[in-house]
Amino acid sequence: MAGELFATNTRSVAPPVSAGGKLTLFLLALVIVVIAEAIGNVSIPVGAGKIVLLPLLWALLLGGALGLMSPRLPAPLRLTGALQNAAGAYLQPALLIFIAKLGLLVGGSLPKILASGWALAFQEFGHFFGTMVFGLPVALLLGIKREAIGATFSVGREPSLAIIGERYGMDSPEGRGVLAEYLTGTVFGAVFIALLAGLITSLGVFNPLALAMGAGVGSGSMMAAASGAIAAQQTPEIAKDVATFAAASNLVTTTIGTYFTLFLSLPFTIWAYGKLEPILGRNRPDAVRPAVADPQAAAPAHQEVRIGLAETVLAWLLIGAYGLIGNWLTYGVVPDASVVAGMAIIIGTVLAGWGLYLLLGRRLPAVLWVSIIGMALTYPGTPYAAEIAALTGKLNFLALATPILTFAGLSVAKDVPAFRRLGWRIVVVSFMANAGTFLGAVLIAQFFMHAPLG
Repeated sequence: MAGELFATNTRSVAPPVSAGGKLTLFLLALVIVVIAEAIGNVSIPVGAGKIVLLPLLWALLLGGALGLMSPRLPAPLRLTGALQNAAGAYLQPALLIFIAKLGLLVGGSLPKILASGWALAFQEFGHFFGTMVFGLPVALLLGIKREAIGATFSVGREPSLAIIGERYGMDSPEGRGVLAEYLTGTVFGAVFIALLAGLITSLGVFNPLALAMGAGVGSGSMMAAASGAIAAQQTPEIAKDVATFAAASNLVTTTIGTYFTLFLSLPFTIWAYGKLEPILGRNRPDAVRPAVADPQAAAPAHQEVRIGLAETVLAWLLIGAYGLIGNWLTYGVVPDASVVAGMAIIIGTVLAGWGLYLLLGRRLPAVLWVSIIGMALTYPGTPYAAEIAALTGKLNFLALATPILTFAGLSVAKDVPAFRRLGWRIVVVSFMANAGTFLGAVLIAQFFMHAPLG
């Protein structure tokens, strides 16, 4: 991600995981993917709307439950801390498979995306300011002080930790706030955003493409969850457009997000805090802080498991196979030669993008290069673009999202102890910030789609 431009001292290298341990991890992931896809989509009516629980959400919940119950399970099923860190490391390979598929979708639809004009450009302001607009007033009404700045200036991913850590330090009120946002997003972010996006979609108020742009919040797993919940309620053709516009929005958010939050979102949130705190926070306790005795003790472990190139390629092949299984179980597409060829193109796109990422010194995120190559392959006018689009089009993007949420679920239990030490008020604020980044972008996109400039 763009946050790689900033260094933090919160990351350490974890002890190596044995080959047997990694085999156990991938076998557990396979079982979870099969169970989640077998359960399929489940709709729950909520008033005038409904919530759609997708296989990717079942995968996240099953993985998280396995991690939490691990100490009481038999040894073969036990998910140790080392394996949970390894699951977190395999999120990146899983994410790149998904990004490649979205890039291949976006390429053929680039003319349609460009025709959206100001909607795609201006909805990004909703992503970057929606967190503060929705979250900061609630934080102040709950009596939270400067923790509110860290919790509401962004969706609190790794770049945000780096920005706040460098400016204030992680033991500051702002540091505790961004930590709360990070942990809430890690533990509950994908589930929350999927439920919210599904509920808002079911109301029939917003254009599906505006909702899709709102899904591009800058987090791969959250984008997958939100766009999946939106697409599940559309026709197949519109569902494809939802994936396309969500990917385009997420790419913009990811590539410029660090700079936007550093130079615009954070200064604006600090200014807004100074203006609103005397009004909304008047006569409130001096500070209502997360229940953390030692802020550093609550910091996420960030133990990095290093994966070699051979292991990474093997992970791509296995994750691709999981996608084929999900595509078969949920969408009825038998993995014949043409479907396997489509998956081979997706993995080849990842390999090419990863090669450019390494060749150019890792200066820009790998997701950018993978997206660009995918878009180039299916852009109208590219040789064999139609054939590539036809082959890769047999793979539903939601089937490739399930492995992402599987590894996210398997890695999430390691963050729960730190999460429990945080106060409930700032967790509510974190949910509001996540809702704000989605709804803010949707509202702006909806306005410009109905009232274009020029």
